[in-house]
Amino acid sequence: MGANADGEPVDTEEAIMRATYRALCKHGYANLTMQAIADEFDKTKGVLHYHYDTKEALLVAFLEYLLSAFEQNIAVEGRGDPDERLEALIDTLLFGPPERGTFDHWELTTAMLEVRTEAPHNDEFCRQLSRNYETVEATVIAIVEEGIEQGVFRDVDPEQVATLLLASINGGRIYQVTLERDDIAEITRASLDAILREWLYRSGSTGDTH
Repeated sequence: MGANADGEPVDTEEAIMRATYRALCKHGYANLTMQAIADEFDKTKGVLHYHYDTKEALLVAFLEYLLSAFEQNIAVEGRGDPDERLEALIDTLLFGPPERGTFDHWELTTAMLEVRTEAPHNDEFCRQLSRNYETVEATVIAIVEEGIEQGVFRDVDPEQVATLLLASINGGRIYQVTLERDDIAEITRASLDAILREWLYRSGSTGDTH
């Protein structure tokens, strides 16, 4: 058992996941090896193999861990009006939580991008990423449906809103970490503001004055 940055104990599974995260950020998916992970770990490579027979098995567990961290990072409290919650969710998805989570938002985005590129060739990665998308999509749909019921949002298709938001946000995050520019996320946010004011928000709502 190791310790985190605050000196608190970290169990072996958690330590393996954090070591995998550091190794992935350092080496990328293509060059990631069990030895590279062990080099970020305070125990031997044998301990890794004791817990995971193959790199594939470790990375499947790691993706589940990453997605759990991502979902914790984007969690939006159920309090507040639907428009306020939607605005908070968009900001958190694009820029990370107001208070830093377990991982830096852009490092986590980069790590997830590394794994996403393998999903077309890995059924388990595809399954887990699909579950993650469906979880976030359901969150957006529920907020939009509530807003329509309360008269805050126009009577639109909630699934279309979710698809537009998530596709735009995902594109903004990917471009933010892969281009030699640091303004893509901000431009994406401003563009979504303009679209939602015209399409979703009724006059006088929080989003309409954002």
